[in-house]
Amino acid sequence: MTDGVFLTEALAWLIGLMAVGATVLCFGALFALGRSGYRKD
Repeated sequence: MTDGVFLTEALAWLIGLMAVGATVLCFGALFALGRSGYRKD
């Protein structure tokens, strides 16, 4: 039922989605850190 091609493609999609998510989260964290320097708390 599950052949090697499907498994390889699913793994590639999983790695791709993790990379995109990590990029978005890192950008958000750097943006938040950069903005925190301007606050007058």
